[in-house]
Amino acid sequence: MINNSQKRLNVGRSVTAFLAGSRKLYDFVHDNPSVRVMDISYVNDTSIIRQNPRVTAINSAIEIDLTGQVCADSIGTYQFSGIGGQMDFIHGAALSEGGKPIIAIPSQTNKGISRITPFLKEGAGVVTTRGHVHWVVTEYGMVDLFGKNLKQRAAALMSIAHPDHREALDIAFHKRFAKGTLTA
Repeated sequence: MINNSQKRLNVGRSVTAFLAGSRKLYDFVHDNPSVRVMDISYVNDTSIIRQNPRVTAINSAIEIDLTGQVCADSIGTYQFSGIGGQMDFIHGAALSEGGKPIIAIPSQTNKGISRITPFLKEGAGVVTTRGHVHWVVTEYGMVDLFGKNLKQRAAALMSIAHPDHREALDIAFHKRFAKGTLTA
């Protein structure tokens, strides 16, 4: 049960910058003192987010490359959505005492295309840098990339990729890293 009792800021309240949903949602939040809709400059402020302990930020992505770069807003040059507050919450959760920043994605698209890729598509935007990524989760497991070098990141991500794509990712891994000493 979520009751917001362990927070340091806005104790007992769920805080958001916007809501979209069903009539049931709107009826629930109308005049509900446990829900606070606030300005996005406050809600997405990393210095505010980090003040609450054990913040768990779960964000999605369109694709993630073998180094851990996250694209969450575009498919190549096609702008699919906005970046939202992904970086704010990933960074805020990382700075929160006991926090967990998570990128959660299905391992492949509905068309069977791997969402873990050797490289982001040409023109794709990096929303969350590999330096900020901690946990990545698919239906095949979870890995913590924080503090790992590029080879370790790639190996970890391949372990949670869809099994149908692991061989191609392994070939790309060896092609990319076989040149010698690149480790970070």
